[in-house]
Amino acid sequence: MASSRRKAGVLSPHVEGYRAWLARHGYTGQSIRNMLKDLGQAGLWLSGQGLEARDLDEGRLEQHLCDLRKAGRRRVAGPRGMVPLLKYLREAGAVPAAQAVTSPAESLLERYRSWMGSERGLSAATMLRYENTARRFLAEQATDGETFAPHGLTGADLNAFLLRECARVSAGSAKGRVAELRSLMRFLHLHGITAANLSGAVPPVGGWRFASVPLTMGPGEVQRLLEHTPRQEPGGVRDYAILMLVARLGLRSVEVARLLLDDVDWRRGEIIVRGKGRREDRLPLPADVGEALVAYLSGARPGARSRHMFLTCKAPRGPIRADLVGDVVERACLRAGLPRVGPHRLRHALAADMLRRGAGLTAIGQVLRHQDLGTTALYAKVDFTALRAVAQPWPGGAA
Repeated sequence: MASSRRKAGVLSPHVEGYRAWLARHGYTGQSIRNMLKDLGQAGLWLSGQGLEARDLDEGRLEQHLCDLRKAGRRRVAGPRGMVPLLKYLREAGAVPAAQAVTSPAESLLERYRSWMGSERGLSAATMLRYENTARRFLAEQATDGETFAPHGLTGADLNAFLLRECARVSAGSAKGRVAELRSLMRFLHLHGITAANLSGAVPPVGGWRFASVPLTMGPGEVQRLLEHTPRQEPGGVRDYAILMLVARLGLRSVEVARLLLDDVDWRRGEIIVRGKGRREDRLPLPADVGEALVAYLSGARPGARSRHMFLTCKAPRGPIRADLVGDVVERACLRAGLPRVGPHRLRHALAADMLRRGAGLTAIGQVLRHQDLGTTALYAKVDFTALRAVAQPWPGGAA
């Protein structure tokens, strides 16, 4: 322990603190030893350059790694491998916070993000989607030569952007781009950046709500996904619990990611679901779903301070992201030998199965937490048995 302190140069006072920080974040013993070596090399490099710990930043770390490669060192960590070290030193106050250089476009996007959260009440996932579209649009259209000039936007700019976007996405995604672009135009006008409100100049996208039949899966295929999820390792136990929530309760990916330990009322057998628009719903907890959660909490869930139900299996330990739910479903499809689908297909499958069992659209809408019964009505189209009973013969067809 003492030798590691001597070998860490100006970072010697931080060896034990970094060791404890890594352990708290779920890194294995071997990973901790390797990352402490990285700290020691960085500390010695700073000492050799006549620098202090407070002088360390992303640029100097990159120069340090470059010098190691020039010296012929093998297995030099990449920039991402040094991120935990810099994060710890900043949390400990040994290194100043990063000084971000904000461009005019990024400054405007920051204001837009704040407006969406405070004035529109959008969720984090929705704000990210709207912000990404705004960033692409502003980078392509809101420039005059090399100058950022959003005040000069015109309806032609909106049409040109949408034509390019709609050529590479589905009709549903194109409708999303329209909504995202209209939101940005309203913001720019409300804040005096554009003289006219150009939201009305964004053209609508054709695509009728009930034009298609929702894609679904049979109950046997859903059961195959569950049966082909191994539960010998902690990761498999977690994935099985996630699949059960999606398949049996129809939770969306973001709802699984938001689930907290306190959201399960074990005495009442209920679960709180935090859905769209900051809405919270209380649903009955089926016994098989509860058993899957208990199996995960009893030994598969890593120890961490986070109150989120599902945590990452690899360090640094933390809440899962919503897109991991899609990865879990896709891996289950590959194991079961089924075509790859997303989590929303299991939501459709739940609705179709309830319909086959005789549940009404109102009950299905309550389980899926639809705000509008018209959304649930879409699933009536998959009940082919009932539709055949009321279908009229085609004029001129065989009786």
